[in-house]
Amino acid sequence: MNAKFFFFITLFCSFSAHCQWFEAQGQAVIRNNDNQAARSQATQNALKKALLVAGASVSSIQQVVNGLLTQNELSIRASGSVQALELVDEIYHDDIVTVTIRADILAQERQCFSAYYRKGLLLTKSHLVHREQANIGNIYAIDTTLILNLAQQLKENSHFADVKLALKNKTNFSQYNQGIYSSALKPLSMSLASMTNSQYIFYSEIEDISFDSKVQNGWQFWQEDVFDRNFKLNLYVYDGTNGEVIFDKKYQGTAPWLFSKRANVDVNSETFWHSEYGEMVNELLSRIVMDIDDNIMCKPTRGKILNVAGNKILINLGAKQGVKIGDEFSLLHLNNFVNSLGETYAGFNVSNYKVKITQVSQQTAKAITLDSTLLGNIQKDDLAVRY
Repeated sequence: MNAKFFFFITLFCSFSAHCQWFEAQGQAVIRNNDNQAARSQATQNALKKALLVAGASVSSIQQVVNGLLTQNELSIRASGSVQALELVDEIYHDDIVTVTIRADILAQERQCFSAYYRKGLLLTKSHLVHREQANIGNIYAIDTTLILNLAQQLKENSHFADVKLALKNKTNFSQYNQGIYSSALKPLSMSLASMTNSQYIFYSEIEDISFDSKVQNGWQFWQEDVFDRNFKLNLYVYDGTNGEVIFDKKYQGTAPWLFSKRANVDVNSETFWHSEYGEMVNELLSRIVMDIDDNIMCKPTRGKILNVAGNKILINLGAKQGVKIGDEFSLLHLNNFVNSLGETYAGFNVSNYKVKITQVSQQTAKAITLDSTLLGNIQKDDLAVRY
């Protein structure tokens, strides 16, 4: 499925200079054949994104207009306001509903312009916490295959993630995360981000792939016993600029394991991913894609400065990330420091410089200061930021 979240703004209103129509698309997984609940969730998802792009900070969305949702309250923190909302389209495909809405939102002084850019997201190899649980089915390769499938779903359905992969070797994340060296997670994330030109680092731990003890087909005495198998994934997304965690969540599900316990199961095969267990895991991955988009959408887009010459800079963001000629960025001077305990912290000195993009390639862009001022203390590895 290639449906994606998208945003664009068209001015229709002649009666108010502040009136803007925002069109947005949201998705939701259909659970237990409840199309109405999924439609409601997808509509909320789309409206939330439209409001954030418009500059509102959404505390909760429970009802819109025209009976699209079921409650009777729309709560928006700050000054965001929905004047009207139209349901443009809804498409059902497999177990996903995609809803397109058009909302008339009062324009805010500060819009979420960073939502128009893709942020570099590095996916690292997952960690099997209890490797012995993979013995049944010989599914040890799930730590890599899971991330490959997630990467594919992000590429097809995410509007805000520019996916990169680091799967050849495991990181030390789980060793640090489960031990007494959690302070090492900051420099680890910052180092990986620097090496791969990524803004965010994705780590995960497969905590549980054990079996339930209750037989699911006990009445079918002529068949091999079927047991439910669990799946529990712990997800962590770190900001590679400062090493801080921005999002962490646990995902879990259970489904029948319909393979023989003595059979080796190829987790790269269609047979596995089309089984009930594989489809359950795939649904969890769909939810992860939505949650990642929600969490990085309006985060500032940060690009590293690759070169400085007079009043011109070269940054490591380009057309692939959504950068266009005429876009404006603020500049931050990087000022990392280490405390007395040896812990690394990211510091930034906000400069008065702003630059405008003048030339764009796929992976980089050139920019010049707005007033042709020479860039004094700005240097290589400092940051260009779009809020």
